[in-house]
Amino acid sequence: MRANNAELNDNSPVVIDWPEKIDPETHERLVLQYAPMIKYIAARLALRLPSHISLDDLISSGMIGLLDAIKKFDPQKNISFKTYAEFRIKGAILDELRALDWIPRSIRKKTSQLEKAYTKLEKELGRPAEAEEVAHSMGLSMEEFYHLIDETKGVSLLDIDAVRRNLNEFSEAELYEILQDESSRSPFISVHFAELRDLLMRALEELPDKEKLLISLYYYEELTMKEIGEIMGYTESRISQIHTQAIFHLWSKLSHSL
Repeated sequence: MRANNAELNDNSPVVIDWPEKIDPETHERLVLQYAPMIKYIAARLALRLPSHISLDDLISSGMIGLLDAIKKFDPQKNISFKTYAEFRIKGAILDELRALDWIPRSIRKKTSQLEKAYTKLEKELGRPAEAEEVAHSMGLSMEEFYHLIDETKGVSLLDIDAVRRNLNEFSEAELYEILQDESSRSPFISVHFAELRDLLMRALEELPDKEKLLISLYYYEELTMKEIGEIMGYTESRISQIHTQAIFHLWSKLSHSL
């Protein structure tokens, strides 16, 4: 394997002839290059977790994901290393959170009750349920409802388990196909992925305007909750609540098809 010295300076991406064995120096430079991405992903996830969850532990798990990505990356697939590394880093952090089993049974029960309330109401109404409607259906005051939303805000991180269970039939090679360009996927993968994508897009379109804007700013523009609050004129705490409500709205739509 050869790498030009100019490609290995601190400000340039590491360019690698991936089919050959990666030497220790290049391996180290890759780790240094993508370490900031680990911290960024871990910090964004930590904002939605209880304070007792250590950011350092999340970063350590993300590092395991990065090392796994370097080891398993296949350059023959039509996908960039950055995309694959991000996929592995997030997966490793979420796996660690699941292993910690940090969500008390009482919170899981409350989350289930909220999910059922949203799903039932939205089926009856034919539209996303308003906070007041959900609170009323559960016999809660608005203060109690928002307290419940605050308690359950981190649980949505692990709802990806349902998606992963739905994808259990796919091998790691096929998961590569899900990530890569649509033109390169097998017909079966393309159809399945297109169905999931269309379902998610329809669910996003049906969100209330402020939730739709928040989702766009948080996941596409990658702004922080504080920055979004400044744009939308809400406190950071209120933005967090709106985000959790959006997740419940989306989940009530997606759960029927997963």
